[in-house]
Amino acid sequence: MIRKLEGFMIDDVMKIWLDENITTHDFIDEEYWRSNYQYVKNALSSAHVMVYEDEGIIKGFIGLMDEGYIAGLFVSRKYRNQGIGKCLLYRCKKEYNSLRLHVYEKNIFAINFYKKSGFEIRSIEKSIDTGEIEYWMEWRL
Repeated sequence: MIRKLEGFMIDDVMKIWLDENITTHDFIDEEYWRSNYQYVKNALSSAHVMVYEDEGIIKGFIGLMDEGYIAGLFVSRKYRNQGIGKCLLYRCKKEYNSLRLHVYEKNIFAINFYKKSGFEIRSIEKSIDTGEIEYWMEWRL
């Protein structure tokens, strides 16, 4: 079931956020993610966040800011390849005419996922925060 984030879910969502950032972005110092933990936790309250919940377990989530900007899409590693990311993205595509996001060039899995989902690379940029190359990707209805 996909539903809106509720306050009691924040710790579970943040655990997924931290764990998946550390393992997926192993090319970025782990301390970067830990130092941004509280900022992201606070930002969740002003974002449009939907969680994928199954049998009381939050298995993934997507957070959007500013009319269609995907700030993050995360699925817990143990629940990957079950269509959870696709479900979350499909839900967003029903609500928005266009979606945008940044993804690290080294995150090949995510790039391929977004390309299969109809996103196109619009530009290549260097992240001010991490110094890593990012792709600016976009999907339009």
